[in-house]
Amino acid sequence: MSSLTSPLTLRCGATLPHRVALAPLTNLQSNSDGTLHEDEFRWLTRRAGSFSLVSTCAAYVSDEGKAWDGQLGIAGKQHDEGLTRLAAAIGETESLGLVQLHHAGAKATLADVKLSTADDAEAGVRGATLSDLERVTDSFVAAARRAERAGFAGVEVHGANGYLFTQFLAPLDNPRTDGYGGDLDGRARFLRETLHAVRASTSASFIVGVRISPVDTWAKRGLTLADARTLVGSLAEDGADYVHLSLRDAAGPAPFEDSTDPVVTQLRDALPAEVALLAAGGIWTRADALAAHERGADVVVVGRAAIAHPDWPSAIEDDSFSPLRPPWAPQMLRDAAVGPDLLAYLEAFPGMVEGGTPARS
Repeated sequence: MSSLTSPLTLRCGATLPHRVALAPLTNLQSNSDGTLHEDEFRWLTRRAGSFSLVSTCAAYVSDEGKAWDGQLGIAGKQHDEGLTRLAAAIGETESLGLVQLHHAGAKATLADVKLSTADDAEAGVRGATLSDLERVTDSFVAAARRAERAGFAGVEVHGANGYLFTQFLAPLDNPRTDGYGGDLDGRARFLRETLHAVRASTSASFIVGVRISPVDTWAKRGLTLADARTLVGSLAEDGADYVHLSLRDAAGPAPFEDSTDPVVTQLRDALPAEVALLAAGGIWTRADALAAHERGADVVVVGRAAIAHPDWPSAIEDDSFSPLRPPWAPQMLRDAAVGPDLLAYLEAFPGMVEGGTPARS
C-alpha cells in the first residue's frame, strides 16, 4: 500500500498529489439563491493547496432538490459566475476542485414538492414518476456539464446519507414495483442510470465519482455489505473514477453485521484496481488515516478535523501534531476561515463550540 503522501492517478488520467481529501461539508454559507458567498469562497480556498481533492458542499442540481437555506447551487446560469471564480481559485493550487451534485429527495425541505420512492402525504412527499426520474437525471447531467464549463476537475454524484439515491437503494425506504425497486438491480437502477449519463456527457479526462452509504450506520434501512460489494462493481462499470464510502468508522466493520472485517477491505476487493476507493468516517489523527489507508482506502477523506485544521494533511506529517478536538474556541474557527453562518451552525451542535450548545452528559 502506498503512503498517504504518494500521488494517485485516477483512471480518467487526473492525478491527485497525495491521498488526503476534504469531505464535502455542509457549511450554510451560500447566498439564499444558491450563488457563491464570499464566506464560502474563503472557506474552500483556505483548504485548497492542502487537501488533494477539495469538494464543495452538496450542491443542489435543481430547486426541487434543495435541502437547506445557504446551500450552494449548480442549477442555473445564476450560479455560473461564482462557480467559475471558485474553480479558478482552487485550480491555482495543487488541489483538484470538485462539485458534489445533490438532490435531497424527501429531505428537500425547501422544495414545493418533495420527491422520493413513494407517496407519503403526511410528510408532503410524492412518489417520483418515470418522467420525474428522467428529469432528475437530466438535472445531474446539466449540473455536471456546468461544473466542467466552470473549470472544475470533476464532480461527485451524491448517493449517500439518506438523500434521494439512498432512498431508492435502501430496501426499507423503497416499495416500488416498476423496475426501480425490489431487488438490488432495481433499487440501484436510478443511481446507475444517472451516473452513466453524467459520465457519458462529460470529457473523458473529467473526474466522475460517486458517494454511497454502503451499509447501515446510524439506523437500519436494509443496506448490506453483500449488496454493497455488487453495487460498487456496477458503479465501476458505469464509469465511476472513484467510489467514496460514507462510514461511521473509515477503518471499521459494518455496525449492524456479523463480519469483523473492515468495510473498506471488502469493498476494495470488489472494485477493479483502476477505480479508486475513498473512505470517510471518524478520521482525526494520522493513525486514523493510516488505519483506513492500510485496510484498503486509496484516499482518506477528512471531515470534522478539517474544520479547525485547514492544513491537516501537512500538519499530520509532524509527529508532534495532535489535532484539537471540540469544543473549539470561536476565534480558532474564525482563524480557520469559518464564517458567521457556519459558526452559528456549529454552535447548535452539542459540544462543538465553546459557549455553544453544551455537550450531552
